[in-house]
Amino acid sequence: MTDMELQWTKKHGLTLLDELEKPSADPNAEHKVSIEFMAGDVEVTRNYLEQNRDMFTDEEYEHELRRLQKREESGDGDVFPSVILVDGFVYPYVIPTEDYFEDGGSYWFTATDHDENGEPEEKKYSFSSFEDYLEFIRERSIEWGYPDEEVEVEVTFAQVIYDALKSGDYETLPEGSVDVTDESKSIWSAFHNYRSDWEYDRAAVEAIKDSVDEINIYDEEMGKNFTVHVTLPPDYDRDKTYPVFFLTDGIWRFGNCPELRKCMENGEAAPVILVSLYYSYDITDPDQGLRYEDLVINRSELLDFITDNLMPYLCENYNIDCADSTLYGHSDGGVFTHYALFNSDKFENQPFAHYIIGSPALWGLYHYNQYEGISNDDVMNDYNYFDRNEKLDKTVFLCAGSLEDPDYADHYREGDDTTLEGVAKLKERLESHGAELTYKLYESHHYQYIPEMLIEYLKLTYPC
Repeated sequence: MTDMELQWTKKHGLTLLDELEKPSADPNAEHKVSIEFMAGDVEVTRNYLEQNRDMFTDEEYEHELRRLQKREESGDGDVFPSVILVDGFVYPYVIPTEDYFEDGGSYWFTATDHDENGEPEEKKYSFSSFEDYLEFIRERSIEWGYPDEEVEVEVTFAQVIYDALKSGDYETLPEGSVDVTDESKSIWSAFHNYRSDWEYDRAAVEAIKDSVDEINIYDEEMGKNFTVHVTLPPDYDRDKTYPVFFLTDGIWRFGNCPELRKCMENGEAAPVILVSLYYSYDITDPDQGLRYEDLVINRSELLDFITDNLMPYLCENYNIDCADSTLYGHSDGGVFTHYALFNSDKFENQPFAHYIIGSPALWGLYHYNQYEGISNDDVMNDYNYFDRNEKLDKTVFLCAGSLEDPDYADHYREGDDTTLEGVAKLKERLESHGAELTYKLYESHHYQYIPEMLIEYLKLTYPC
């Protein structure tokens, strides 16, 4: 993991059940402002002005030099607010101090935007008054599609902070004391809290919450934040080694963990560590576009993340028996586990020995490949795994619902294999290569069989 990924990775107790309070946009309410200051270098700022002289008008240039000189003479140096909290929430915009606007001066900053061709370019923004800057915050937030309520909070908080800086009515925090990676302090998380999208039995999760670790983890390559739930088995012993049962689609599958764990409690299955993966709570995906993008289109990047980032991190924090661990995926997740299985030989790290390929919607991948002009030959030949290897050294549990083909009849194109036809052909290929295969069709539609299947698999693969 990179330094940035490690910085943004947090392991803590379960927060799925938490109710987050939203910030108040009431300007007349009592708001507490806390500020962490950072000491800048006056000479560095002067050098920047000189090196970028053509970016500034004469008035801006002269005013900035005067402002820096006053700061220097006061003995404070170029101190500026680096982290600002309002009512405990980290404010996302920089708020200038009053001296930027004194004597007809302006507040300025540079940022990387994109030109009309989509190419990155550095652009300078300048504001002759705080009111102008406030309007910029409003317009930019509206442009980015933030809802009215959130825009009003951002604008209100900006004014509250500016007034506090002028009056000195704020709490000064030690430099480095605020963990800006803490999701609970993020104003974005407070507004974009999609915990209600997750499907689970609250009472069942409440009963096991003390056995659940929650991990917020960032992947730099994919540019996404993920939530990982690690459900520890009954009587978990840190000195013992356990297999991992890894479930993609945690938004649904974490909800199965209480029942799976109950099987261990009842002695129906051996103890395993249940791990589920989904996006962070500030991401919603009602049309499953993101899910399709990462499980199908970006399946290579997702596999890299799980294999070389997430699983090694989990192995550092828990005693995991990778030689007996399982990776599960269903539908688009089945497309992913099919890819993961038949590309596993390309990785030095081998975190999984068993793979569940549930109802793989391979036709959805074929549609994307056809649109992009990519041949489907590799997919239909299991990514040429058996050209590189004599045999498959993993076990496969291949399953589907016997009633599911009509569920997606409107999505099939002429010449497509249906889900069940694709599963049948995959079964034939695996059998022809002598793979260790378990195959089962459940009397079910597309996803209804999953809870039953997961319990059955747990008992079968990890017997007491």
